Amino acid sequence: MEKWNRHSRTLTEDESLPGAQAMLHGIGLTEDDFRKAQVGIVSTGWEGNPCNMHLNGIAAQLKQEVQAQGLIGLVFHTIGVSDGISMGTDGMRYSLPSREIIADSIETVAGAQWYDAVAAVVGCDKNMPGAMMALARLNRPGLLVYGGTIRPGFYGERKLDIVSAFEAYGQKSAGAISEEEYREVIRRSIPGPGACGGMYTANTMASAIEALGMSLPMNSSLPAASDEKASEPARVAAALRRLLELNLRPRDIMTAPAFENAITVLTVLGGSTNAVLHLIAMAKAAGVPLTIDDFQHISDKTPFLADLKPSGRYVMEDLYLVGGVPAVMRMLLDNGYLHGDCRTVTGKTIAENLADAPTLSPGQDVVRPLDRPIKASGHIQILYGNLAEEGAVAKITGKEGEVFSGPARVFDGESAANEAIAAGGIQPGDVVVIRYCGPRGGPGMPEMLKPTSAIIGAGLGDSVALITDGRFSGGTHGFVVGHITPEAQSGGLIALLQDGDPIRIDSIQNRIEALLPPETIQQRRAVWQPRPLPVSSGYLAKYAKTVSSATEGCVTD
Repeated sequence: MEKWNRHSRTLTEDESLPGAQAMLHGIGLTEDDFRKAQVGIVSTGWEGNPCNMHLNGIAAQLKQEVQAQGLIGLVFHTIGVSDGISMGTDGMRYSLPSREIIADSIETVAGAQWYDAVAAVVGCDKNMPGAMMALARLNRPGLLVYGGTIRPGFYGERKLDIVSAFEAYGQKSAGAISEEEYREVIRRSIPGPGACGGMYTANTMASAIEALGMSLPMNSSLPAASDEKASEPARVAAALRRLLELNLRPRDIMTAPAFENAITVLTVLGGSTNAVLHLIAMAKAAGVPLTIDDFQHISDKTPFLADLKPSGRYVMEDLYLVGGVPAVMRMLLDNGYLHGDCRTVTGKTIAENLADAPTLSPGQDVVRPLDRPIKASGHIQILYGNLAEEGAVAKITGKEGEVFSGPARVFDGESAANEAIAAGGIQPGDVVVIRYCGPRGGPGMPEMLKPTSAIIGAGLGDSVALITDGRFSGGTHGFVVGHITPEAQSGGLIALLQDGDPIRIDSIQNRIEALLPPETIQQRRAVWQPRPLPVSSGYLAKYAKTVSSATEGCVTD
């Protein structure tokens, strides 16, 4: 039988490395153990975030199951940032950059320690793409283990989640709810462990990665507190053993057709615009050419079906109860929307995995049938124009309209916009412009959930658009366009806008334009100067100097 310790034997079987072997004896390994494959189990668990608070327990359980498979499980850790906690503050600038630290740190430990396989136990938004980037770089047998979605909170009969808390602030500011109602929503929105409950970025990426083939079937759908999630580590350990036996590696799975499957599933589910950044970054790490235009191509031919939050009524647990992501994928495969021959971490193809998958429950209305979509084409739209010469990403579900024109209300940074919204300074018909929030200008490309939630909560969601060179939370809904490239810090036209400039956004023609005479733009550009960055040292300063544009996935590699 071929040895499975293809990498770790570099340390364990070389007589000239007695120090390495002594150190491994020091952690309790025997000479018999030296002949076994070593599995690095990386946990993004930490106590400060509901999305991650339970992950160290999953990692410990997975180690036991790995050992039962005749392998050596070794747990290590990497960082996480809570978007829900840092949102609306300068701390959010660290969120997207944390993806690169996660990728780099997993690659560093697994590469330095010569692990034969890697299992990444993840929970929050940037954990997943960061882990996937590392797995693709290392290209050793491995998979992703999502910690699961949170269950909804309740206030009376109303289901709550993290976005409920953000929108309650706008409702309170507008006088629509009392102070006590506001506090009750905050107290009840997060009832326990798990990632944010709607089709926000965490559930989007978990679903996309399952469709990509890099996690086990149903992994993305299981609630964090469910019995099925508690029993999942045994299945994961068996899959790791099979991956080692087959020497089936991430780049064998993360192919161009597999990325098309991932984009198709997130489009049907109404997933987060952050998936555009993350899938492009993951594809780059895997050596797969993927551009923002690929998202448009798939969106043009793929319907939006799932009535999930933020724009819909249901949460991820509701999808789980009617069959989960496998049931959605089975429907798509049966109707010709997926590449069924793509390999997965089970060792089987997508089609083989789905042969015994459940079908969507009869009578359910979480996911519409293909002949009765919420929107006939996808919600993610890639826009170009003089405001986005290198592209921008819009999230258009159809509920907020498809064309918007209005005067610009321009803010240099999120805080100024939040103050204006709270003070009632935004009027119906305005196009709120928040700039200097891109990957370089932020630095870190913070999310804009606080202002978009405040707009929704203030009752302006149907009458105001918001555009930015920053990005949006998966919890954002409304008429929004982000990832505007070139960003303001790089001299994009968004940097030259002034209050009152007419803006037109057309998601039918995929255009975003400032309706200004060329000579006006030329005059403003002649006097424009880039702003000094708000940081001059430390990680964010390094990030600003090395990060690519949003269109290129905000990678630093």
